[in-house]
Amino acid sequence: MALTQQRKQEIISQYQVHETDTGSADVQIAMLTERINRLSEHLQANKKDFSSRRGLLKLIGQRKRLLSYIQKENREHYQTLISRLGIRG
Repeated sequence: MALTQQRKQEIISQYQVHETDTGSADVQIAMLTERINRLSEHLQANKKDFSSRRGLLKLIGQRKRLLSYIQKENREHYQTLISRLGIRG
């Protein structure tokens, strides 16, 4: 269920703010979204995996906090980020 190093590099290159950026809020949210999507697929197949469900809820909470930080700083940037990620239906 963990992300491969290659996939992490792809996500970083898509969402980095500047050339050496590896840990900005945008990158962190994109990584969390990828992990959340993979974990959601796993839980659809394994409905009784409650430990993974708890981990999923923790990841969702962490992503929510980062998104609220970006929303407070720059509303337009927040809108473009969630549209790029395809979240907040």
